Amino acid sequence: MPSKDNLEQVKIIQEKIDRAKSLVIVDYSGSTVNDLTALRNDLKEAGGEMFVTKNTLIDIAIGKGKLTESLTGMNAIIFSYEDAVAGLKALFNFHQNKQKLSIKEGLMDGEVLSIEKIEAISKLASKSELVLMLIQRLKGPGQGLVNTLTAKSKDLVYVLKAIGDKKKTDKKE
Repeated sequence: MPSKDNLEQVKIIQEKIDRAKSLVIVDYSGSTVNDLTALRNDLKEAGGEMFVTKNTLIDIAIGKGKLTESLTGMNAIIFSYEDAVAGLKALFNFHQNKQKLSIKEGLMDGEVLSIEKIEAISKLASKSELVLMLIQRLKGPGQGLVNTLTAKSKDLVYVLKAIGDKKKTDKKE
């Protein structure tokens, strides 16, 4: 019979899984407290979270057998809540800079992700980057149109001014 604490922990993990757009299992052995604190801060900025708990509870919460092979050693779950890619980017940036974590497997939209797939996804543009690119693309033609229309009116003003100046000089002569 599982203890009350373990059942509560499984419930907490399941709620986090339901909220998350993606998750990754990492082995954090060999990482210092300062390293993990830095990672947690990076993840928080990216709309994610690192959660440490027992492997058996992770296995129960995710679903027996989905990520069981990855659940050996000192593991944590990296959740991405706001954007599926942003948390993975933060994780891979940390991994490349520190070389301390061992990234195992992930889960997104019910699909188990290999390390290669997780890395490929981490290289994609995040939601905020895509929105920014879209705004720039939409703004470009409009800005060009405004420049073209204002340039023509400025040119007209300059032509009219030149004609007016020429008439003044013709009257003086």
